[in-house]
Amino acid sequence: MVWVPSPFASRRPARTQTGFTLVEVLVALTIAAIALVAAMRAGASLAVGAEQAKLRTHAQWSAENRLALIRITGEFPPPGLRRFECPQGGIVLRCVENVFNTPNANFRRVELAVEDPDDGHRLARLTGFAVRQR
Repeated sequence: MVWVPSPFASRRPARTQTGFTLVEVLVALTIAAIALVAAMRAGASLAVGAEQAKLRTHAQWSAENRLALIRITGEFPPPGLRRFECPQGGIVLRCVENVFNTPNANFRRVELAVEDPDDGHRLARLTGFAVRQR
């Protein structure tokens, strides 16, 4: 029996693949770059969210402190609108205190809004009552 080479067989010896092609490397780098950009944006978003939560928490504490001060000192504020700085934890905040009469002359409703002094954006809102001490 005589061996006859197949017309479909390659005349070059078969080579084994020993590395990546340039296209494969570029695709892998593109995927890694997209994943890195997405991770960076998510991290930045989390940082901004944490800063906003901190700012709103300090604003809420500032409003609670003002209402507690009214109760502790027995202050009976006059009706009207008043704006003043109310820093909390080293953060500069602006309080807007609006005092209203109630049907009972011994009570006044106190509405406090705490704003960011830079842009006027309201960060917290709290309502309480002041009682006339006898």
